[in-house]
Amino acid sequence: MAVRVYSQHILLILFHYLSMSAYTPLPDILCPLRLTQALAVILSTNTGSEPTDNSIFPKYKMTKIAFITSLLASPTSYEASLATVAESLRRLPSTKSLRKCRQLHAFILTSAPSPSIRFLFNNLLSLYSKCGALLDAHKLFDRMSDRNTVSYNAIMSAYSRFPCHATSCMHLFHDMSSVGITPNASTFSALAHVIHDHRAGSAVHCRVVVLGFYGNVFVKTSLLRMYLGCLSLESAERIFHEMPEKDEVAWNSMLLSRLNGCEIKRALQLYVGMVQEGLEPTPCTFTMLLTVCRKAEDLNAGRVVHGHIIKSKYPPDIPLQNALLDMYASCGDVRTAELVFERIDDPNLVSWNSLMAGFSSNCDGEKAIGAFVKLKLMNCSDVLPPDEYTFAAVVAATAAFPSLFYGKPLHAEICKTGWTESVYVGQTLIGMYFMNSEPLSAEKIFHSVPQKDVVIWTEMVAGHSMLGGGEMAIQYFSNMLVEGHEADSFSLSSAIKASAFLTALRQGEMFHGLVIKVGYGGNSCVCGSLVDMYAKNGSLESCRFVFDTIRRPDLICWNSVIGGFGNHGNAEEAFSLFRQMVESGLQPDHVTYISLLSACSHCGLLERARFYWFCMMNDGIIPGLKHYTYMVNLLSRAGLLREAEELIASSPFGDCSTELWRILLSSSVVSKDLDMGNHAAKKVLNLEPDDLPTHILLSNLYASVGSWDEVVEVRRKIRGLLVGKEPGLSWIGQKNTVHVFSADDDCHAQIDDCRNELLRLQENMEGSDLHNICF
Repeated sequence: MAVRVYSQHILLILFHYLSMSAYTPLPDILCPLRLTQALAVILSTNTGSEPTDNSIFPKYKMTKIAFITSLLASPTSYEASLATVAESLRRLPSTKSLRKCRQLHAFILTSAPSPSIRFLFNNLLSLYSKCGALLDAHKLFDRMSDRNTVSYNAIMSAYSRFPCHATSCMHLFHDMSSVGITPNASTFSALAHVIHDHRAGSAVHCRVVVLGFYGNVFVKTSLLRMYLGCLSLESAERIFHEMPEKDEVAWNSMLLSRLNGCEIKRALQLYVGMVQEGLEPTPCTFTMLLTVCRKAEDLNAGRVVHGHIIKSKYPPDIPLQNALLDMYASCGDVRTAELVFERIDDPNLVSWNSLMAGFSSNCDGEKAIGAFVKLKLMNCSDVLPPDEYTFAAVVAATAAFPSLFYGKPLHAEICKTGWTESVYVGQTLIGMYFMNSEPLSAEKIFHSVPQKDVVIWTEMVAGHSMLGGGEMAIQYFSNMLVEGHEADSFSLSSAIKASAFLTALRQGEMFHGLVIKVGYGGNSCVCGSLVDMYAKNGSLESCRFVFDTIRRPDLICWNSVIGGFGNHGNAEEAFSLFRQMVESGLQPDHVTYISLLSACSHCGLLERARFYWFCMMNDGIIPGLKHYTYMVNLLSRAGLLREAEELIASSPFGDCSTELWRILLSSSVVSKDLDMGNHAAKKVLNLEPDDLPTHILLSNLYASVGSWDEVVEVRRKIRGLLVGKEPGLSWIGQKNTVHVFSADDDCHAQIDDCRNELLRLQENMEGSDLHNICF
């Protein structure tokens, strides 16, 4: 045994010297201790580097090949030595081991004894497979005249690393059978790993049964993973339940399939079954479970999993700790996420990114920027340089702040570190600039990203839609489709919202057709946008039709359809829909009550509005400006000016809102209440002295009570205010063109035709009874 180990150490040193010059000095005396030291040096140095301990290598004037030949006379010793070298190379990174592997291959070809060739070539095939050198492995396999099961398994293992070579694996398997070589469990494992077609997988499954390997747990687990890769869950379930003994790999595979299919409850049930079977979950199991809890936003289940991690025999590794941190951050428990982060001995960049992403998702930009600064301070030696995900997380977290504070300095840092072309960073920068109402900066970022995906296009569509740029939003959506990107639910929803803002019904109907064509007719987010678009365009029949197709409408959909019917005078239908919503178990929010109060305001239903106001207060919802606006409007129109004034005075908006006092002023004109009107006008003009509508209403108030001197004075002020007033716009869509008109504008190309048509209409009206009504 000592001689065998001794020869292995010799060969390791000799193999290291194969990469050097032809007459490198060789050792005269080779003691085991020195040889062990030499092996450590070889495995720790770069390819081709010489050991620094020159005392191990005294001058020995003899060629390497002659010296190796004299030492390796025994084939058994030769095989053991080469196997040791191969095992050492497997531990090296593939970039370093490939060159060494080729050197070993050359040495074997020139000096290996004939009985050892197949054993050594099988080791080389395994090495090439580990390095990913498929071409080298293929050439070696083709030149092997003496192959066995291990040879085929090695080359099939190499092919199985590349899914595109599934056909080659199947050909090798058939070739193996044709030459009479019997496959074993490793053969079927390699074959199952590369197959992603159900028909081919079923054929392999049949061969497993015929050859008697179906009882092998290792083979069954491979078949299970194969069917899961083929998305054949039924076949995978059948194999899983037929397994008398399920190992951790089988349970983890099923758990991962449920996770990929977003079957959260089923994944948790599988974990419970695994524990009941008496199996100890691995760190991989816990990592997947924490991902399940994060997706379900189930903090309690995540805490239970955390308890099992603490009780398990496995010490938590960095990936598991990162998953735990991400789960707590995504479920809103940022404080516990911080504690988990603090207990990580050596947090990596993923840990920092998860922490900042957690702060971002919980709208805590200050802590996110604080974590980023800490990362930068500890990174003076470039140990953990921020990557694109770091910048994406911190920019998203600080997007709500003024861009001058954080957004623009972060943008400068991104330019400095060279991440400006990253699509992930680009989309967060675009979102930040849109939130700060800087669309031009957002467009510059968009055009600086060379490879654009559907997400960054959607950011542009949503951003312009949010800022009221409906035409630009639709233009970007159209360009996205021209570029070849497929519209997803978010881009469609944003484009539909843009058409709703423009009240462009025809455009919205075209988007509806596209929604049906691409298969998002059942998406609640897209259908909610369609309901809102039809409601704002007054197409209540289409609005109700789309709403009825939604299987489980969320609160946003209910609010849109209730608001649509209420705003267009169909209050009873709006109230009926509200009752159905409450019966379905949904709790109304402040938007729901805005829609209800709007319906009451449009139809003058004061008592019903009082009832809903009481319900809103009972639900603990604090009234906002719009709620007060509708109530003040109802009270004022009912002639209850004093009660309306008291409501305004008791609201938090009495000293800052001109809208509420202007409503009271308008009703004072109708009621000819000079004192109340003067009081309301004074409140408005204290806030906005040059408010033109208020001056017009005040002039009308004075005219209604016959105060003509005050009328003259107010109208003199109005003439001064009209100088800087921007003219109103109107537009009409005709085919693919939108025509825009404004007062005293002669720039339209067909202005003469428009005027002639107006004159024709005026003449027609003069000859009818409508003339007396209109003029």
